[in-house]
Amino acid sequence: MKIKPLLNILGALLSILGITMVLPIFISYGYGESEALSGFLYSSSICLGVGIPVWLLTRHNRSFTNRDGFAIVTFSWILTAVAGALPFYFSGAIPNITDAFFESMSGVTTTGASIIGNPITLPNLPNGIESLPHGILFWRSFIQWIGGMGIVVFYIAILPLLGVGGVQLFKAEVPGPVADKITPRVRETAKFLWIVYVGITAVEAIALMVAGMDSFDAICHSFTTMPTGGFSTKNASIGHYDSSMIHYIIIFFMFVAGVNFTLHFRAINGNMKSYVQDKEFLVYLGGTVIVTFLIFLAISLQGNSISHLNFRESLFATISILTTTGFGSEDYELWPVFVQLVLLSLMFVGGMGGSTGGGMKVIRCMLLVQYAALETRRMLHSRALIPVRIGKQLIKEDVVRNTLGFFLFFMMAFMVSTIILSSMGLDLETAIGAAASAMGNIGPGLGEFGPTDNYALLSDPGKWVLTFCMLLGRLEIFTVMVLFSRTFWK
Repeated sequence: MKIKPLLNILGALLSILGITMVLPIFISYGYGESEALSGFLYSSSICLGVGIPVWLLTRHNRSFTNRDGFAIVTFSWILTAVAGALPFYFSGAIPNITDAFFESMSGVTTTGASIIGNPITLPNLPNGIESLPHGILFWRSFIQWIGGMGIVVFYIAILPLLGVGGVQLFKAEVPGPVADKITPRVRETAKFLWIVYVGITAVEAIALMVAGMDSFDAICHSFTTMPTGGFSTKNASIGHYDSSMIHYIIIFFMFVAGVNFTLHFRAINGNMKSYVQDKEFLVYLGGTVIVTFLIFLAISLQGNSISHLNFRESLFATISILTTTGFGSEDYELWPVFVQLVLLSLMFVGGMGGSTGGGMKVIRCMLLVQYAALETRRMLHSRALIPVRIGKQLIKEDVVRNTLGFFLFFMMAFMVSTIILSSMGLDLETAIGAAASAMGNIGPGLGEFGPTDNYALLSDPGKWVLTFCMLLGRLEIFTVMVLFSRTFWK
């Protein structure tokens, strides 16, 4: 592996992050939050003071291989999480290094799991999240927004520095079994994706402000909805707002964020039929409708009443978990066990490939089901050559193998992390929920870490385990696991 190209990109990335801290600096100054202002000034100075010299000293070393791309992507995300933790730590908002890094990694990977909200662990925040300075609240949302479309994709779109190596990074980071490129030029693709991403975010912010949310909260919630992150500026999350319009706006944009962004791009360019022509989208939409109906029926029978509120909460919970956003509007642990098991299953599914959602992705689940069905047919017709198809599209054998390998690694990582968490004293329900939530980049889990709880009381080793799971889930296993292979370092 080439070290200098890695350092060059990491140095540039660190410099960019230092520059982006100017936004919360102005916000902290505007609200007169001196501690937060100092924290961002220190953090920005460190990022620029380290990043610029490293970038300048290695600026003539930008050529790298496909192998180097995996290391660059993984270390870019880790470095971003480290840089993102600095304002939390230096501002005094989160004085514990482990907690600060956990919160930052949760934000960058768009998981949305938080350690904020318990006065025992953070007595400086008596009112939980709502005690945080505005600059810190903005930063929590902003790092999710950057992480949503991808750190490296952001880098490719903003700075024309990667040259030919951009393809390797794009393939290593873009979620889904196949990187669905809009154009042959990866840099233009990244820019187009970001234009769509920014545009939809702006529309949501305006819609929330029209619905009655104040401008600061509207911007922050838009920054966490589109990346399917789930950080909120309120302790009760979206449940804080007693407005059906706000809830439905959030529901709509969570659903939009869970859709492959190439479909949005094609729709914006006049091809509205691209949605209904995409088999994965139809399954994604159909699954949302079916699960919403099942949950609505279950909670209506539990309460012996059919109401609009039950429907809204059913739809909200379904889309929030399926898209891995993790916003809360109601405590789903008060619902029937059947509903909780359904939501747990959704944590493994996630949004569409090419969306900002986490999980295994709808397309992979479709491939697994299709492959299982074909294997059954092959047992009856051993000499038949039956290819795997999704709609009219023929799926290549290497994509099928990649999907099977991904599923194996995903479930192995889930089981190992569950066992480790259980060995730390967590009950089985809590351990399963936490592992599934971290691997799927959801946020809320089950048991002690349900939608009305947080991860503050989890032990430090447990937090590091979940932090690693978040990174694995966001970079889709292989990008990280390949670094643990002997052959990678030969």
